[in-house]
Amino acid sequence: MIEIQQFTFGPLQENTFLLINGKKECIIIDPGCYFQDERKELLQYIQTEGLNVIRLLNTHCHFDHIFGNKLVSDTYKVRPEIHELEQMVLDRSQQAAAMYNLPFEPSPMAGRYLVAGEKILFGTDELEVLLTPGHSPGSVSFYCAGQQFVIGGDVLFYQSIGRTDLPGGNHITLLRSIREKLFVLPDEVRVFPGHGPATTIGFEKKHNPFLQE
Repeated sequence: MIEIQQFTFGPLQENTFLLINGKKECIIIDPGCYFQDERKELLQYIQTEGLNVIRLLNTHCHFDHIFGNKLVSDTYKVRPEIHELEQMVLDRSQQAAAMYNLPFEPSPMAGRYLVAGEKILFGTDELEVLLTPGHSPGSVSFYCAGQQFVIGGDVLFYQSIGRTDLPGGNHITLLRSIREKLFVLPDEVRVFPGHGPATTIGFEKKHNPFLQE
């Protein structure tokens, strides 16, 4: 059984996820901790719960999702894992953050590249890597069929979708990703997005104004 722990961090209210299995192993997805107290909160939680951080995954590399990559990487000796198409976004992340006056410690380079369709084993469960570009060129979503959830970064939101006006974004590509990669999942699958509240595939199929035919 995977426990999902969510934190909302940083000036852009980004959702950071910790996946925790029965052996107290922990995968950190998109650490967005920016302020000092947020960084303390994350480290404190992991210590208090006695978690063993085994992987650092990024759905994509916009700066609000990687603010804490260096902290996590240095503390737990894990390197970020991203899709190769996201490398250009990672390379420009410092520059992009400077435009918003949000300087941060650069993320370490990727330890490895995620591949579409690969299965990440996690205790008795697995996460499938879905390539879901459009918001950014190498955006991925992590789907757990066994527990019926998907962590999708900024692809699909509660009654909304990710913005596509940033470098490498494409509106038509994003809609195709949602329809072909996410909307084919069972209706009851819970969607944990990079910002805002959780939703379900079934609800978004019916009510998302961006995806009505």
